[in-house]
Amino acid sequence: MSISRIATLLGAALILFGALGFVPPLLTPGEAVHPLSIDTPHDQLFRLFPVSLLDNLFHILLGGWGIAAARSRLRALMFLRICAAVFAVLTVFGIVPFTDMFPLYGNDIWLHALMTLVAAYFGWVHRSAPT
Repeated sequence: MSISRIATLLGAALILFGALGFVPPLLTPGEAVHPLSIDTPHDQLFRLFPVSLLDNLFHILLGGWGIAAARSRLRALMFLRICAAVFAVLTVFGIVPFTDMFPLYGNDIWLHALMTLVAAYFGWVHRSAPT
């Protein structure tokens, strides 16, 4: 699979899940045990993943960048490498509570770790023929 296609798929998935975070029937109230510093409520998407307004917007913007970057192999590669770094940082922030701007706890930790591995694999390890 080409690097550009992976960037497109990851970007589309980020946009999709960011948008789903705005659909009220898919959300349940977030845990009160994890208050955020920004006075915005956060909910659970599918009762599994904590989401907030900033979290949703972040995913949508990152996904849009991925789709735009997919036009060029070099830009798609850079997108995947930066995504690997960003999701690695989010994974660590979920394990070691450092910031309370985003809801980073629970299932978000392993999801960010998985996204780190996927983006890192396609950003550094996987080799596809240049297009």
